[in-house]
Amino acid sequence: MARARTNPLADCPYTATNAALGGKWKLIIVYWLGESPRHFAALRERMFGISQKVLTQQLRELVADGIVERMETGKVPAKVVYSLTEHGKTVMPLLHSVRHWGMAHLERDGGPRPSSC
Repeated sequence: MARARTNPLADCPYTATNAALGGKWKLIIVYWLGESPRHFAALRERMFGISQKVLTQQLRELVADGIVERMETGKVPAKVVYSLTEHGKTVMPLLHSVRHWGMAHLERDGGPRPSSC
């Protein structure tokens, strides 16, 4: 099991949240896994522009933080399925709020109505 990463300011909930969910891709990964468990390739297919290396790194960090579970489903080469842990599922209300805010922000600026995530 991967080691949990440290929070740079141990007593600050904002930095704990940012350490666990910050970055360009983590919220999107959690969004797709919140819909249903997925294989690596299915995740990458839905996330235009993410490299295999970055997706692997982000998934490892989410696993280390106890947000995502990695399950091997077969023999070598093992098929791996990623899903949200019970702790990871607690992120979904926050994610829906962030998505709602993002939609309003895009519409306020006259941007296209988002549809891909």
